[in-house]
Amino acid sequence: METLRERKRQRTRDALVRAALDLFTTRGYEGTTVDDIAEAVDVSQRTFFRYFAGKEEAALAVHEMTVEHFLGAVRERPPHEPPMEALRQAVLEGWDTLNEVVESVVPVELFLRMFRVIESTPVLLAAHLRRSTESEDTLARILAEREGLDVDADPRPRVVVAVFGGVMRLTERQWCAGGDTGLDTMRALTVSYLEQVGPALTGAWRTR
Repeated sequence: METLRERKRQRTRDALVRAALDLFTTRGYEGTTVDDIAEAVDVSQRTFFRYFAGKEEAALAVHEMTVEHFLGAVRERPPHEPPMEALRQAVLEGWDTLNEVVESVVPVELFLRMFRVIESTPVLLAAHLRRSTESEDTLARILAEREGLDVDADPRPRVVVAVFGGVMRLTERQWCAGGDTGLDTMRALTVSYLEQVGPALTGAWRTR
């Protein structure tokens, strides 16, 4: 059972994340300091560093929550589903339940606006891509375990994850470049691009 102290720590951490994302999306990442974030929550810089190693970690905190939710959803997909279908259903489930995952910390609209900040801030984009690579390794191991494979001997889990990760990265980029940054648009793009994986990889493109 969660103690009063643990609940207080969680409230402080959530408040720091909300303040950080609000400042990053209004002032910009480079225009926001740790002191600014701490001041917005009325805590000391020292308190901030009890929760986060730096601005980068605070900026990506909610995104990391959604990644963990997605990985958990993949683990729980029915075992009869082919790997790519399990990934597809898990990511769509993630978009459909995003409110439940994110709203306890920040409004979904703020989380979505942060995508554009990440995309337009080189240091954050680099961190995001680095973390995505780490998550893809975890995901490949989850798929290998589902299929009863040795991930280091059979390349298929990593190949499937590489394709899936590339499609999701494309979805993020196209969504950030578009005018409509709503959740429905992001979900629709995800569906559209994932549906193209099979035809694009195995079909003939040229009309004969």
